[in-house]
Amino acid sequence: MPNSPYWLNPYLTMHHPEFPLSSELIYLNHAAVAPWPKRTSDAVKAFAEQNTVYGSHFYLDWLKKETELREQLQTLLNAPSVDDIALVKNTSEALSFVAYGLDWHEGDNIVSSNQEFPSNRIVWQSLANQGVEFREADLNSSATPEEALFALVDKNTRLLTISSIQFATGIRLDLNKIGEFCQQQQILFCIDAIQSLGSVEFDVQASKADFVMADGHKWMFGPEGLGVFYSRASALEKLQLTQYGWHMIKDTHHYENVAWEVHPTAQRFECGSPNMLGIHAFSASLSLLLEIGMPEIERQVLENAHYLIKLINAHPALELLSIENARLASGIVLFKHTQISKEALYAYLQDNHLVCAMRGDGIRFSAHFYHSYAELEKAIALIPESF
Repeated sequence: MPNSPYWLNPYLTMHHPEFPLSSELIYLNHAAVAPWPKRTSDAVKAFAEQNTVYGSHFYLDWLKKETELREQLQTLLNAPSVDDIALVKNTSEALSFVAYGLDWHEGDNIVSSNQEFPSNRIVWQSLANQGVEFREADLNSSATPEEALFALVDKNTRLLTISSIQFATGIRLDLNKIGEFCQQQQILFCIDAIQSLGSVEFDVQASKADFVMADGHKWMFGPEGLGVFYSRASALEKLQLTQYGWHMIKDTHHYENVAWEVHPTAQRFECGSPNMLGIHAFSASLSLLLEIGMPEIERQVLENAHYLIKLINAHPALELLSIENARLASGIVLFKHTQISKEALYAYLQDNHLVCAMRGDGIRFSAHFYHSYAELEKAIALIPESF
Protein backbone atom coordinates (compact mmCIF):
# COMPACT_ATOMS: atom_id res chain seq x y z
CA MET A 1 0.00 0.00 0.00
CA PRO A 2 1.50 3.39 -0.89
CA ASN A 3 1.94 5.99 1.82
CA SER A 4 -1.16 8.10 2.28
CA PRO A 5 -0.64 11.87 2.51
CA TYR A 6 0.74 12.70 5.93
CA TRP A 7 -2.10 15.08 6.76
CA LEU A 8 -4.65 12.29 6.15
CA ASN A 9 -2.78 9.50 7.90
CA PRO A 10 -4.71 8.46 11.04
CA TYR A 11 -1.61 6.75 12.40
CA LEU A 12 -0.09 10.18 13.03
CA THR A 13 -2.06 10.35 16.26
CA MET A 14 0.82 8.16 17.47
CA HIS A 15 3.57 9.75 15.37
CA HIS A 16 5.69 12.84 15.04
CA PRO A 17 4.47 14.77 11.95
CA GLU A 18 7.93 14.45 10.39
CA PHE A 19 7.36 10.70 9.94
CA PRO A 20 4.28 10.10 7.78
CA LEU A 21 4.87 6.36 7.55
CA SER A 22 2.32 4.12 5.94
CA SER A 23 -0.52 3.38 8.36
CA GLU A 24 0.00 -0.36 7.86
CA LEU A 25 3.63 -0.26 9.06
CA ILE A 26 5.27 -0.50 12.44
CA TYR A 27 8.86 0.59 11.85
CA LEU A 28 11.33 -0.70 14.45
CA ASN A 29 14.49 -0.91 12.36
CA HIS A 30 16.44 2.31 12.94
CA ALA A 31 19.56 0.31 13.84
CA ALA A 32 19.58 -0.86 10.18
CA VAL A 33 18.16 1.71 7.75
CA ALA A 34 15.88 4.50 8.97
CA PRO A 35 13.01 6.19 7.13
CA TRP A 36 13.65 9.79 6.13
CA PRO A 37 11.91 12.66 7.92
CA LYS A 38 9.49 14.62 5.75
CA ARG A 39 11.87 17.58 5.67
CA THR A 40 14.58 15.36 4.17
CA SER A 41 12.29 14.19 1.40
CA ASP A 42 11.33 17.83 0.75
CA ALA A 43 15.01 18.86 0.62
CA VAL A 44 15.83 16.16 -1.92
CA LYS A 45 12.86 17.12 -4.11
CA ALA A 46 13.84 20.80 -3.97
CA PHE A 47 17.46 20.03 -4.85
CA ALA A 48 16.40 17.79 -7.74
CA GLU A 49 14.03 20.42 -9.09
CA GLN A 50 16.64 23.16 -8.81
CA ASN A 51 19.23 21.01 -10.57
CA THR A 52 16.75 20.16 -13.31
CA VAL A 53 15.85 23.80 -13.96
CA TYR A 54 19.14 25.57 -13.24
CA GLY A 55 21.89 22.96 -13.40
CA SER A 56 24.88 24.08 -11.33
CA HIS A 57 23.96 27.77 -11.39
CA PHE A 58 23.52 27.78 -7.60
CA TYR A 59 26.67 25.76 -6.86
CA LEU A 60 27.95 28.38 -4.43
CA ASP A 61 24.79 27.84 -2.37
CA TRP A 62 25.47 24.12 -2.46
CA LEU A 63 28.93 24.75 -1.02
CA LYS A 64 27.30 26.71 1.81
CA LYS A 65 25.10 23.69 2.52
CA GLU A 66 28.21 21.49 2.60
CA THR A 67 29.74 23.83 5.18
CA GLU A 68 26.52 23.78 7.18
CA LEU A 69 26.56 19.98 7.26
CA ARG A 70 30.12 19.96 8.60
CA GLU A 71 29.05 22.39 11.33
CA GLN A 72 26.04 20.24 12.22
CA LEU A 73 28.26 17.17 12.52
CA GLN A 74 30.75 19.11 14.62
CA THR A 75 27.90 19.97 17.01
CA LEU A 76 26.57 16.42 17.09
CA LEU A 77 29.99 14.98 17.96
CA ASN A 78 31.12 17.95 20.07
CA ALA A 79 34.26 18.08 17.95
CA PRO A 80 36.70 20.89 18.83
CA SER A 81 36.67 22.25 15.27
CA VAL A 82 34.88 21.82 11.97
CA ASP A 83 38.37 21.11 10.61
CA ASP A 84 38.21 17.72 12.38
CA ILE A 85 35.26 16.60 10.23
CA ALA A 86 35.47 14.73 6.92
CA LEU A 87 32.51 13.66 4.80
CA VAL A 88 32.96 10.05 3.71
CA LYS A 89 31.00 7.43 1.79
CA ASN A 90 30.49 5.13 4.77
CA THR A 91 31.90 3.72 8.00
CA SER A 92 33.97 1.12 6.19
CA GLU A 93 35.78 3.74 4.12
CA ALA A 94 36.71 5.71 7.23
CA LEU A 95 37.87 2.59 9.07
CA SER A 96 40.04 1.76 6.08
CA PHE A 97 41.60 5.23 6.23
CA VAL A 98 42.74 4.41 9.76
CA ALA A 99 43.74 0.79 9.18
CA TYR A 100 45.79 1.54 6.07
CA GLY A 101 46.94 4.99 7.13
CA LEU A 102 48.80 3.94 10.27
CA ASP A 103 52.37 2.69 10.10
CA TRP A 104 52.22 -0.86 11.45
CA HIS A 105 55.09 -3.05 12.58
CA GLU A 106 55.22 -6.82 12.79
CA GLY A 107 54.15 -7.87 16.29
CA ASP A 108 51.70 -4.98 16.79
CA ASN A 109 48.22 -5.89 17.98
CA ILE A 110 44.75 -4.33 17.88
CA VAL A 111 42.19 -4.95 20.63
CA SER A 112 38.45 -5.13 19.90
CA SER A 113 35.48 -7.33 20.82
CA ASN A 114 33.88 -10.52 19.55
CA GLN A 115 30.57 -8.70 18.90
CA GLU A 116 31.68 -6.26 16.22
CA PHE A 117 29.85 -5.67 12.96
CA PRO A 118 32.00 -6.91 10.04
CA SER A 119 33.02 -3.33 9.15
CA ASN A 120 34.94 -3.05 12.41
CA ARG A 121 36.48 -6.50 12.15
CA ILE A 122 37.38 -7.38 8.57
CA VAL A 123 39.51 -4.29 7.94
CA TRP A 124 41.71 -5.06 10.97
CA GLN A 125 41.94 -8.77 10.18
CA SER A 126 43.18 -7.80 6.71
CA LEU A 127 46.37 -6.47 8.35
CA ALA A 128 47.47 -9.99 9.30
CA ASN A 129 49.78 -10.10 6.28
CA GLN A 130 51.71 -7.24 7.91
CA GLY A 131 52.17 -9.27 11.10
CA VAL A 132 49.42 -7.39 12.99
CA GLU A 133 47.30 -9.42 15.41
CA PHE A 134 43.58 -8.70 15.88
CA ARG A 135 42.42 -9.60 19.39
CA GLU A 136 38.71 -10.09 20.14
CA ALA A 137 37.61 -9.75 23.76
CA ASP A 138 34.56 -11.61 25.03
CA LEU A 139 32.59 -8.69 26.46
CA ASN A 140 30.86 -11.04 28.90
CA SER A 141 34.07 -12.52 30.30
CA SER A 142 34.74 -9.85 32.95
CA ALA A 143 32.81 -7.83 35.49
CA THR A 144 32.33 -5.12 32.84
CA PRO A 145 32.80 -5.14 29.06
CA GLU A 146 35.43 -2.43 29.43
CA GLU A 147 37.53 -4.63 31.72
CA ALA A 148 37.28 -7.45 29.17
CA LEU A 149 38.87 -5.14 26.59
CA PHE A 150 41.56 -3.89 28.95
CA ALA A 151 42.61 -7.46 29.81
CA LEU A 152 43.82 -8.01 26.23
CA VAL A 153 45.98 -4.88 26.06
CA ASP A 154 49.74 -5.33 26.38
CA LYS A 155 52.92 -3.44 25.46
CA ASN A 156 52.44 -4.28 21.77
CA THR A 157 48.89 -2.89 21.53
CA ARG A 158 48.78 0.07 19.12
CA LEU A 159 45.04 0.66 18.91
CA LEU A 160 41.76 -0.22 20.62
CA THR A 161 38.74 -0.17 18.30
CA ILE A 162 35.18 -0.71 19.45
CA SER A 163 31.58 -0.05 18.49
CA SER A 164 30.07 2.42 20.93
CA ILE A 165 26.90 0.29 20.96
CA GLN A 166 26.96 -3.31 19.76
CA PHE A 167 24.74 -3.82 16.72
CA ALA A 168 23.14 -7.11 17.82
CA THR A 169 23.04 -7.13 21.62
CA GLY A 170 22.75 -3.38 22.12
CA ILE A 171 25.51 -3.31 24.77
CA ARG A 172 26.59 0.31 25.29
CA LEU A 173 30.22 0.83 26.21
CA ASP A 174 31.57 3.39 28.68
CA LEU A 175 33.56 5.35 26.10
CA ASN A 176 34.95 7.87 28.59
CA LYS A 177 36.40 5.07 30.69
CA ILE A 178 37.94 3.40 27.65
CA GLY A 179 39.33 6.69 26.36
CA GLU A 180 40.97 7.44 29.70
CA PHE A 181 42.53 3.98 29.72
CA CYS A 182 43.85 4.34 26.17
CA GLN A 183 45.36 7.69 26.97
CA GLN A 184 47.10 6.27 30.02
CA GLN A 185 48.42 3.35 27.96
CA GLN A 186 49.40 5.65 25.09
CA ILE A 187 47.40 3.70 22.52
CA LEU A 188 45.04 5.04 19.87
CA PHE A 189 41.27 4.88 20.41
CA CYS A 190 38.93 4.30 17.44
CA ILE A 191 35.12 4.29 17.76
CA ASP A 192 32.54 2.96 15.31
CA ALA A 193 29.69 5.25 16.42
CA ILE A 194 27.04 4.23 13.91
CA GLN A 195 24.66 2.93 16.61
CA SER A 196 25.14 5.99 18.83
CA LEU A 197 24.99 9.10 16.67
CA GLY A 198 21.38 10.20 16.43
CA SER A 199 20.16 7.94 19.25
CA VAL A 200 22.20 8.96 22.30
CA GLU A 201 24.47 11.83 23.28
CA PHE A 202 28.03 11.55 22.02
CA ASP A 203 31.15 13.55 22.87
CA VAL A 204 34.46 12.95 21.12
CA GLN A 205 36.25 15.24 23.57
CA ALA A 206 34.94 13.54 26.72
CA SER A 207 35.79 10.11 25.28
CA LYS A 208 39.27 11.24 24.21
CA ALA A 209 38.69 9.47 20.90
CA ASP A 210 41.34 9.67 18.21
CA PHE A 211 39.06 8.49 15.41
CA VAL A 212 35.26 8.25 15.13
CA MET A 213 33.20 7.22 12.13
CA ALA A 214 29.56 6.54 11.27
CA ASP A 215 27.18 6.23 8.33
CA GLY A 216 24.23 8.61 8.29
CA HIS A 217 21.46 6.17 7.33
CA LYS A 218 20.62 4.67 10.73
CA TRP A 219 19.66 6.71 13.80
CA MET A 220 20.60 9.99 12.06
CA PHE A 221 17.85 9.49 9.42
CA GLY A 222 20.25 10.30 6.58
CA PRO A 223 20.69 8.75 3.12
CA GLU A 224 22.90 5.77 2.46
CA GLY A 225 26.26 6.63 0.92
CA LEU A 226 27.25 9.53 3.17
CA GLY A 227 28.81 9.49 6.63
CA VAL A 228 31.20 11.27 8.95
CA PHE A 229 34.83 10.69 9.89
CA TYR A 230 36.29 12.55 12.86
CA SER A 231 40.03 12.65 13.46
CA ARG A 232 41.51 14.31 16.50
CA ALA A 233 43.89 17.06 15.33
CA SER A 234 46.86 15.41 17.04
CA ALA A 235 46.06 12.08 15.36
CA LEU A 236 45.52 13.51 11.88
CA GLU A 237 49.19 13.48 10.95
CA LYS A 238 49.55 9.84 12.05
CA LEU A 239 47.55 8.75 9.00
CA GLN A 240 49.23 8.38 5.63
CA LEU A 241 46.84 9.12 2.78
CA THR A 242 45.61 6.21 0.68
CA GLN A 243 43.48 8.17 -1.82
CA TYR A 244 44.33 11.23 -3.87
CA GLY A 245 42.32 13.68 -5.96
CA TRP A 246 41.51 17.33 -6.60
CA HIS A 247 39.34 17.80 -3.50
CA MET A 248 41.98 16.77 -0.94
CA ILE A 249 44.52 19.47 -1.78
CA LYS A 250 44.97 22.76 0.08
CA ASP A 251 43.91 25.05 -2.80
CA THR A 252 40.87 22.96 -3.67
CA HIS A 253 39.47 25.22 -6.38
CA HIS A 254 42.80 26.29 -7.91
CA TYR A 255 42.60 23.81 -10.76
CA GLU A 256 45.72 25.05 -12.57
CA ASN A 257 47.86 24.58 -9.46
CA VAL A 258 50.79 22.35 -10.48
CA ALA A 259 52.60 22.41 -7.13
CA TRP A 260 50.13 21.23 -4.50
CA GLU A 261 49.91 20.59 -0.77
CA VAL A 262 47.68 18.23 1.19
CA HIS A 263 44.68 19.96 2.74
CA PRO A 264 45.53 20.90 6.35
CA THR A 265 42.17 19.69 7.72
CA ALA A 266 40.28 16.40 7.69
CA GLN A 267 39.11 17.32 4.20
CA ARG A 268 42.32 15.58 3.09
CA PHE A 269 40.33 12.32 3.28
CA GLU A 270 37.84 13.57 0.66
CA CYS A 271 39.63 12.89 -2.58
CA GLY A 272 36.91 13.69 -5.12
CA SER A 273 33.66 15.53 -5.84
CA PRO A 274 31.22 15.75 -2.94
CA ASN A 275 27.87 13.96 -2.85
CA MET A 276 25.77 17.12 -3.10
CA LEU A 277 22.41 15.35 -3.19
CA GLY A 278 23.34 13.36 -0.09
CA ILE A 279 24.67 16.51 1.61
CA HIS A 280 21.32 18.28 1.21
CA ALA A 281 19.46 15.24 2.52
CA PHE A 282 21.78 14.57 5.46
CA SER A 283 21.76 18.21 6.54
CA ALA A 284 17.97 18.27 6.57
CA SER A 285 17.85 15.12 8.71
CA LEU A 286 20.38 16.45 11.21
CA SER A 287 18.44 19.69 11.51
CA LEU A 288 15.59 17.71 13.08
CA LEU A 289 17.84 16.03 15.64
CA LEU A 290 19.53 19.29 16.56
CA GLU A 291 16.22 21.15 16.84
CA ILE A 292 14.91 18.64 19.35
CA GLY A 293 18.30 18.25 21.03
CA MET A 294 20.20 15.06 21.72
CA PRO A 295 19.45 15.00 25.48
CA GLU A 296 15.73 14.82 24.69
CA ILE A 297 16.27 12.37 21.81
CA GLU A 298 18.25 10.05 24.10
CA ARG A 299 15.65 10.29 26.85
CA GLN A 300 12.85 9.24 24.51
CA VAL A 301 14.89 6.51 22.77
CA LEU A 302 15.82 4.92 26.11
CA GLU A 303 12.27 5.26 27.46
CA ASN A 304 10.96 3.41 24.40
CA ALA A 305 13.62 0.71 24.77
CA HIS A 306 12.77 0.32 28.47
CA TYR A 307 9.07 0.03 27.64
CA LEU A 308 9.77 -2.62 24.99
CA ILE A 309 11.79 -4.58 27.56
CA LYS A 310 8.87 -4.37 30.00
CA LEU A 311 6.46 -5.68 27.35
CA ILE A 312 8.83 -8.48 26.32
CA ASN A 313 9.32 -9.60 29.90
CA ALA A 314 5.53 -9.73 30.33
CA HIS A 315 5.01 -11.86 27.21
CA PRO A 316 4.75 -15.56 28.14
CA ALA A 317 6.66 -16.78 25.07
CA LEU A 318 9.43 -14.22 24.79
CA GLU A 319 12.89 -14.16 26.36
CA LEU A 320 14.92 -10.97 26.59
CA LEU A 321 18.49 -11.31 25.26
CA SER A 322 19.62 -7.72 25.77
CA ILE A 323 21.29 -6.94 29.09
CA GLU A 324 18.76 -5.30 31.38
CA ASN A 325 21.15 -2.81 32.91
CA ALA A 326 20.64 0.95 32.95
CA ARG A 327 24.38 1.60 32.68
CA LEU A 328 24.48 -0.30 29.40
CA ALA A 329 21.15 0.93 28.02
CA SER A 330 20.73 1.74 24.33
CA GLY A 331 17.93 1.89 21.80
CA ILE A 332 18.54 -1.70 20.67
CA VAL A 333 16.39 -4.46 22.18
CA LEU A 334 17.13 -8.10 21.33
CA PHE A 335 14.84 -11.01 22.23
CA LYS A 336 13.90 -14.51 21.15
CA HIS A 337 10.78 -16.65 21.10
CA THR A 338 10.79 -19.80 23.22
CA GLN A 339 8.59 -21.76 20.78
CA ILE A 340 9.24 -20.24 17.35
CA SER A 341 12.58 -20.05 15.52
CA LYS A 342 14.00 -16.60 14.86
CA GLU A 343 13.75 -17.23 11.12
CA ALA A 344 10.07 -18.12 11.29
CA LEU A 345 9.25 -15.26 13.65
CA TYR A 346 11.11 -12.75 11.51
CA ALA A 347 9.23 -13.86 8.39
CA TYR A 348 5.92 -13.66 10.29
CA LEU A 349 6.63 -10.12 11.52
CA GLN A 350 7.68 -8.94 8.06
CA ASP A 351 4.51 -10.44 6.55
CA ASN A 352 2.53 -8.48 9.13
CA HIS A 353 4.26 -5.21 8.19
CA LEU A 354 6.46 -4.94 11.27
CA VAL A 355 9.87 -3.83 10.03
CA CYS A 356 12.65 -5.16 12.26
CA ALA A 357 15.85 -7.21 11.94
CA MET A 358 17.09 -10.72 12.67
CA ARG A 359 20.39 -10.35 14.51
CA GLY A 360 22.47 -12.52 16.82
CA ASP A 361 20.33 -15.18 18.45
CA GLY A 362 17.02 -13.43 18.00
CA ILE A 363 14.94 -10.51 16.77
CA ARG A 364 16.12 -6.93 17.10
CA PHE A 365 13.73 -4.03 17.67
CA SER A 366 15.14 -0.49 17.46
CA ALA A 367 12.57 2.24 18.10
CA HIS A 368 13.43 5.93 17.74
CA PHE A 369 12.26 8.99 19.66
CA TYR A 370 9.01 9.47 17.73
CA HIS A 371 7.39 6.13 18.57
CA SER A 372 4.42 5.99 20.92
CA TYR A 373 3.84 3.42 23.64
CA ALA A 374 0.66 2.41 21.78
CA GLU A 375 2.71 1.52 18.73
CA LEU A 376 5.16 -0.54 20.79
CA GLU A 377 2.25 -2.36 22.45
CA LYS A 378 0.84 -3.14 19.02
CA ALA A 379 4.20 -4.56 17.94
CA ILE A 380 4.45 -6.97 20.87
CA ALA A 381 0.76 -7.90 20.59
CA LEU A 382 1.48 -9.14 17.05
CA ILE A 383 3.71 -11.89 18.41
CA PRO A 384 1.76 -15.14 19.04
CA GLU A 385 2.60 -17.61 21.80
CA SER A 386 2.94 -20.28 19.12
CA PHE A 387 1.98 -21.06 15.53
